[in-house]
Amino acid sequence: MSLPPLSVSSFTLVNSLGAGLAATLEALRANRSGLVPCDFEDARLDTYIGPVAGLDAPKIGGELASYDCRLNRLAQLALEQDGFAQAVAAARERHGAERIGVFLGTSTSGILETERAYRSRDGASGKLPAGYRYAETQNSFSLADFVRRRLALRGPAFVVSAACSSTSKVFGNAARMIAAGVCDAAVVGGADTLCLTTLYGFRSLELTSSGPCRPFDAQRDGISIGEGAGFALLERARSGTSDLRLLGIGESSDAYHMSTPHPDGAGARLAMERALTSAGLAAGDIDYINLHGTATRTNDAAEDKAVVELFGTGTPCSSNKGATGHLLGAAGVTGLLISALAIRHGLLPGSANTRTLDPALNSRYLLESQSAPVQRVLANSFGFGGSNCSVVLGTGA
Repeated sequence: MSLPPLSVSSFTLVNSLGAGLAATLEALRANRSGLVPCDFEDARLDTYIGPVAGLDAPKIGGELASYDCRLNRLAQLALEQDGFAQAVAAARERHGAERIGVFLGTSTSGILETERAYRSRDGASGKLPAGYRYAETQNSFSLADFVRRRLALRGPAFVVSAACSSTSKVFGNAARMIAAGVCDAAVVGGADTLCLTTLYGFRSLELTSSGPCRPFDAQRDGISIGEGAGFALLERARSGTSDLRLLGIGESSDAYHMSTPHPDGAGARLAMERALTSAGLAAGDIDYINLHGTATRTNDAAEDKAVVELFGTGTPCSSNKGATGHLLGAAGVTGLLISALAIRHGLLPGSANTRTLDPALNSRYLLESQSAPVQRVLANSFGFGGSNCSVVLGTGA
């Protein structure tokens, strides 16, 4: 699809590297990882995770108290960083609260609250605790409902749950809603938090690494699950400005397998091709690719094949998952906004924890971060079931 000219006028990130863009940028420059041995809840797993500090302490109070859960606390923490809430408030004055949409993604939503509720059931009746609030915490829409109320917005809102591409796909949803005249601006992004369901679930699939994950490494052996949130404000772009722009988006669904990508990266390549077409760009116009790069043998190999076939071996690329972990539903927006930081600060991010590149992979994968002019980037997020999304960002003309 051809996108309407849209500016990314404000954005923010929170993950295991810290709260706010500065924390993530500093860690990327230093090739520092936020992954630590798993000590979440009562999990007894030989793996590493990427937790966000302080989510057990702050509570959501006042009229939004019923939304209090780890997921919404994480979302609130992100909204409070980088002047994002203030930027949305200013946009609300320009457009009106009813003309700003909220389109977010998540994979597990607040399932941690449900896990805790089931562990606290009445022993005799099996009844869930009286304080358990499904609608405000576990329900997938609860994230958008909370964010919309927290930002005092009244425009259209929904949540996409399409595995690991969730928070990339919402950029396309927002662009289409703005193009259709349903709204004039949109808050996009989303969040996912650690929970036992994903930790034990991915372990049962034999997909978790016993150490910090190592994308594209010759000895890579699986993912490290993390948590994080990211939000961006999209508005119609003003002509003649050099602001950060959403240039293109491409989506595909190869449906090759429930959890394994097409070995030739067919769906991944189609998403990237469609993103370039949407942006009106050629492969050679891209200065950096943020890879999905999960650090599993099959995923990295399939993505590498698709990238090399489309871009050749000269375009710099890397995955941030060695630093942040795999943030599942929040992976897309995290990689995309790290790519935005690459444009803003002239940075080609390296890959924390990756030491020896797999000689069977042929893309130009960066081990160390380096300074370089970056004008246009492509960010990939590929989910279970072949739900693929690629997004192109760049500077305006």
